[in-house]
Amino acid sequence: QVQLVESGGGVVQPGGSLRLSCAASGGGFRINAMDWYRQVPGKQRELVASIDSHGSTNYVDSVKGRFTISMDNAKNTVYLQMSGLKPEDTAVYYCNADATDLYSALARDYWGQGTQVTVSS
Repeated sequence: QVQLVESGGGVVQPGGSLRLSCAASGGGFRINAMDWYRQVPGKQRELVASIDSHGSTNYVDSVKGRFTISMDNAKNTVYLQMSGLKPEDTAVYYCNADATDLYSALARDYWGQGTQVTVSS
């Protein structure tokens, strides 16, 4: 079983920066990829950025050039560095991990509890 704990959300003014962190723990697993999603009330959860175990990254167009996803494989931790924040970035940000159980060889998704990011003047 994998537990994901997120941190780093908060309130920031437009143009500001925040760094989100998500640490995976639990033992007996291998992380295949980790992602950041975000969701605002009344809308579907949106994939913001993803990174795999080889370091390959992808971003939604709206955050390209402003957000950077990175992963510390030794710590099983993924980060989302957000710069040039805009009011439309306001959302609950969720961490997702695609992990393989080393005993069963089965892969599944795990979710964090979410962290609020508010961009407002």
